Amino acid sequence: MTTADDDPTPNLVNDLARWSEALAGIARTGMGFTENLYERERFEEVLHVAGDIKAASRGDERSESVRDEFVGEWVESIGEGVPGYVTPKVAIGAIVGNDDDEILLVQRKDSGIWLYPTGWADVGYSPAEVAVKEVHEETGIECEPTRLLGVVDGQRMGFSRFGMYMLLFHCRATGGALEPHPLETADVGWFPNGGLPEATAGAGWWSSMAFDAISGVQAPATFDDVRSPIWRQAD
Repeated sequence: MTTADDDPTPNLVNDLARWSEALAGIARTGMGFTENLYERERFEEVLHVAGDIKAASRGDERSESVRDEFVGEWVESIGEGVPGYVTPKVAIGAIVGNDDDEILLVQRKDSGIWLYPTGWADVGYSPAEVAVKEVHEETGIECEPTRLLGVVDGQRMGFSRFGMYMLLFHCRATGGALEPHPLETADVGWFPNGGLPEATAGAGWWSSMAFDAISGVQAPATFDDVRSPIWRQAD
């Protein structure tokens, strides 16, 4: 008898999304490097197949308009040569602690969800610099990075439908005052272990690691284990 825990649907949906983005990345990279018209046509066909797979992952397998929307977005992002080599986007997250062993969280204005400060990596900044910048912009708090906590594959974790890596830093608050960003942040605050807001995203996988770091526990940076075989979804 199949139970809810045995339901393969969530894994299949994640696999379809991952496969579609991988195919689209291969095709876009190929189009960025080739000048052969025949090869470009073949890569465009691969993009349409990837679009069909992505539409199917969202339950829209019969919608050509949805597929064409995905294909259009992919085509618009194609560069030439090395700039056209498609890689995962990079996000930076900051676990900021204070002297009371509390964690700094922000509430997103668009969704109402609480999470540690995060932002896309900006060209011209190091990852640690992005962490400091994002914390100050989103919360008004000044901080200094102390160590890298981990590298997370957002698509594998299921919170991103496209290729995305997050570098998660532990930071120590050094000054400033709580001040939400007027456009991005609805609220900011310090929260103790066991007292996170109800609408906190993903706390099940990051809260223990975060509060261990805040309380001074030293541990090596984490990363996703290697699947076997690599391409398939891990059991």
